[in-house]
Amino acid sequence: MSPRAGLTTESVVDLALEIVDEAGAETLTLAKVAGRAGVAAPSLYKHVRNLADLRRLIDLRVVQQMAEALRTAATGREGADAVKALADAYRAYLRRHPHRTNALTTAPDASDTELSRATHAVAEVVFAVLRPFGFDHVQAVHATRCLRAAVHGFAGLEASGGFGRPEDVDQSFEVLKTLLVQGLTNYAEKS
Repeated sequence: MSPRAGLTTESVVDLALEIVDEAGAETLTLAKVAGRAGVAAPSLYKHVRNLADLRRLIDLRVVQQMAEALRTAATGREGADAVKALADAYRAYLRRHPHRTNALTTAPDASDTELSRATHAVAEVVFAVLRPFGFDHVQAVHATRCLRAAVHGFAGLEASGGFGRPEDVDQSFEVLKTLLVQGLTNYAEKS
């Protein structure tokens, strides 16, 4: 096996994400990544410490991509329009990459400052979208958690084939967005 020219940490993560996207995160092994890279598995240790490190780098990449997708969706929007745009962007990302849902579900270890910063960047986009609702910090945290739980839950169920009824799933998502906006508005009025 001859080494693949130009193999970098970033390209190792790219190859690992290809495997995750094709078959799910649970199928990821260093041997599979090495095979895809055309190198022996020990060659990967120049770029990642171990499988856990590679999974952490995948989580970091996914969280960074989500932050960018949400930031792009929210730019130039406010209020209900911004909330709906965030929901659409989150769902669209997980529709394109249904096997990446786990990378977005676990809070990072507090000692992992890089992943914590990336996760914080996602929250900051949502906090900015929620600012016009007039929430204080604690209210914004609660609202962000609820928004994330609803949209991630919907997208995760959709990705796993959890909606078996014949009614239009896109219409259900429109209903969810309406309920979220109404709920946020209601929460702001009662606070």
